[in-house]
Amino acid sequence: MMATRTIFVTKYDMDRLLELIEGVRSTSRYNKTNIDLLEKELYDGVLVDSADVPHDVITMNSKVNITDVESGEKMTYTLVFPSEANIAENKLSILVPLGMALIGYREGDIIEWPVPSGVRKIRVDHVIYQPEAAGDYSL
Repeated sequence: MMATRTIFVTKYDMDRLLELIEGVRSTSRYNKTNIDLLEKELYDGVLVDSADVPHDVITMNSKVNITDVESGEKMTYTLVFPSEANIAENKLSILVPLGMALIGYREGDIIEWPVPSGVRKIRVDHVIYQPEAAGDYSL
Protein backbone atom coordinates (compact mmCIF):
# COMPACT_ATOMS: atom_id res chain seq x y z
CA MET A 1 0.00 0.00 0.00
CA MET A 2 2.29 2.68 -1.21
CA ALA A 3 0.40 5.87 -0.50
CA THR A 4 1.40 8.72 -2.74
CA ARG A 5 -0.92 11.05 -0.93
CA THR A 6 -2.51 11.45 2.41
CA ILE A 7 -5.50 9.43 3.48
CA PHE A 8 -8.25 10.81 5.71
CA VAL A 9 -9.42 8.97 8.81
CA THR A 10 -12.24 10.07 11.10
CA LYS A 11 -11.48 10.13 14.81
CA TYR A 12 -14.42 7.74 15.33
CA ASP A 13 -13.03 5.20 12.86
CA MET A 14 -9.49 5.64 14.21
CA ASP A 15 -10.52 4.80 17.79
CA ARG A 16 -12.46 1.72 16.71
CA LEU A 17 -9.78 0.51 14.29
CA LEU A 18 -6.93 0.87 16.79
CA GLU A 19 -9.00 -1.10 19.31
CA LEU A 20 -9.61 -3.77 16.64
CA ILE A 21 -5.89 -3.92 15.75
CA GLU A 22 -4.94 -4.39 19.40
CA GLY A 23 -7.53 -7.14 19.72
CA VAL A 24 -6.28 -9.16 16.73
CA ARG A 25 -2.55 -8.46 16.95
CA SER A 26 -1.93 -11.37 19.32
CA THR A 27 -3.98 -13.86 17.26
CA SER A 28 -2.49 -15.86 14.42
CA ARG A 29 -5.57 -15.39 12.27
CA TYR A 30 -4.33 -12.22 10.57
CA ASN A 31 -1.05 -11.45 8.86
CA LYS A 32 1.02 -9.36 11.30
CA THR A 33 2.70 -7.45 8.47
CA ASN A 34 -0.70 -6.42 7.10
CA ILE A 35 -1.93 -5.36 10.55
CA ASP A 36 1.24 -3.28 11.05
CA LEU A 37 0.77 -1.68 7.61
CA LEU A 38 -2.82 -0.76 8.43
CA GLU A 39 -1.77 0.74 11.76
CA LYS A 40 1.02 2.75 10.11
CA GLU A 41 -1.35 4.01 7.43
CA LEU A 42 -3.86 5.10 10.08
CA TYR A 43 -1.19 7.00 12.01
CA ASP A 44 0.15 8.58 8.81
CA GLY A 45 -3.33 9.73 7.78
CA VAL A 46 -5.00 13.04 8.49
CA LEU A 47 -7.33 12.74 11.48
CA VAL A 48 -10.59 14.62 10.95
CA ASP A 49 -13.92 15.00 12.73
CA SER A 50 -16.70 12.94 11.16
CA ALA A 51 -18.49 16.14 10.13
CA ASP A 52 -15.37 17.38 8.31
CA VAL A 53 -14.35 14.32 6.29
CA PRO A 54 -14.56 14.99 2.52
CA HIS A 55 -17.59 13.22 1.05
CA ASP A 56 -15.56 11.27 -1.53
CA VAL A 57 -13.34 9.56 1.09
CA ILE A 58 -13.82 5.87 1.94
CA THR A 59 -14.65 5.55 5.65
CA MET A 60 -15.88 2.53 7.58
CA ASN A 61 -19.27 1.33 6.26
CA SER A 62 -18.80 3.24 2.99
CA LYS A 63 -20.04 1.56 -0.18
CA VAL A 64 -17.73 2.01 -3.17
CA ASN A 65 -17.34 1.14 -6.84
CA ILE A 66 -13.78 0.13 -7.73
CA THR A 67 -12.05 -1.17 -10.86
CA ASP A 68 -9.07 -3.52 -11.13
CA VAL A 69 -6.85 -1.42 -13.41
CA GLU A 70 -5.18 -4.44 -15.07
CA SER A 71 -8.20 -6.70 -15.65
CA GLY A 72 -10.85 -4.01 -15.98
CA GLU A 73 -13.02 -5.95 -13.51
CA LYS A 74 -15.50 -3.69 -11.72
CA MET A 75 -16.49 -4.43 -8.13
CA THR A 76 -18.76 -2.88 -5.50
CA TYR A 77 -17.96 -3.33 -1.84
CA THR A 78 -19.07 -2.04 1.54
CA LEU A 79 -16.11 -1.69 3.94
CA VAL A 80 -17.04 -3.24 7.30
CA PHE A 81 -15.65 -4.53 10.58
CA PRO A 82 -14.75 -8.25 10.59
CA SER A 83 -17.88 -9.24 12.54
CA GLU A 84 -20.06 -7.89 9.70
CA ALA A 85 -17.99 -9.22 6.81
CA ASN A 86 -19.93 -11.27 4.27
CA ILE A 87 -18.42 -11.64 0.82
CA ALA A 88 -21.74 -12.97 -0.57
CA GLU A 89 -23.20 -9.53 0.28
CA ASN A 90 -20.03 -7.75 -0.91
CA LYS A 91 -19.29 -6.71 2.67
CA LEU A 92 -15.50 -6.53 2.81
CA SER A 93 -13.60 -6.76 6.11
CA ILE A 94 -11.18 -3.96 6.96
CA LEU A 95 -8.74 -6.73 7.98
CA VAL A 96 -8.37 -8.31 4.53
CA PRO A 97 -5.73 -6.75 2.26
CA LEU A 98 -8.22 -5.09 -0.11
CA GLY A 99 -10.18 -3.67 2.83
CA MET A 100 -7.01 -2.28 4.35
CA ALA A 101 -6.07 -0.79 1.01
CA LEU A 102 -9.37 1.07 0.61
CA ILE A 103 -9.70 2.92 3.92
CA GLY A 104 -9.09 6.66 3.65
CA TYR A 105 -8.73 6.86 -0.13
CA ARG A 106 -10.85 9.03 -2.42
CA GLU A 107 -12.63 8.90 -5.74
CA GLY A 108 -10.08 8.88 -8.56
CA ASP A 109 -7.26 7.45 -6.45
CA ILE A 110 -5.25 4.51 -7.77
CA ILE A 111 -4.32 2.19 -4.92
CA GLU A 112 -1.40 -0.22 -5.22
CA TRP A 113 -0.83 -3.00 -2.76
CA PRO A 114 1.20 -6.21 -2.69
CA VAL A 115 -0.48 -9.58 -3.26
CA PRO A 116 1.24 -12.96 -3.55
CA SER A 117 1.34 -12.67 -7.36
CA GLY A 118 2.81 -9.15 -7.39
CA VAL A 119 1.16 -5.77 -7.05
CA ARG A 120 -2.51 -5.12 -7.66
CA LYS A 121 -3.79 -1.74 -8.82
CA ILE A 122 -7.32 -0.65 -7.99
CA ARG A 123 -9.00 2.61 -9.00
CA VAL A 124 -11.65 4.12 -6.74
CA ASP A 125 -14.43 5.06 -9.18
CA HIS A 126 -17.23 6.25 -6.93
CA VAL A 127 -18.16 6.42 -3.27
CA ILE A 128 -21.84 5.43 -3.52
CA TYR A 129 -22.53 5.84 0.17
CA GLN A 130 -20.47 7.33 2.97
CA PRO A 131 -22.08 7.36 6.44
CA GLU A 132 -20.65 10.77 7.34
CA ALA A 133 -21.93 12.38 4.12
CA ALA A 134 -25.37 10.94 4.91
CA GLY A 135 -25.21 12.32 8.47
CA ASP A 136 -24.82 8.84 10.02
CA TYR A 137 -22.00 9.57 12.42
CA SER A 138 -22.41 6.45 14.53
CA LEU A 139 -22.07 3.74 11.85
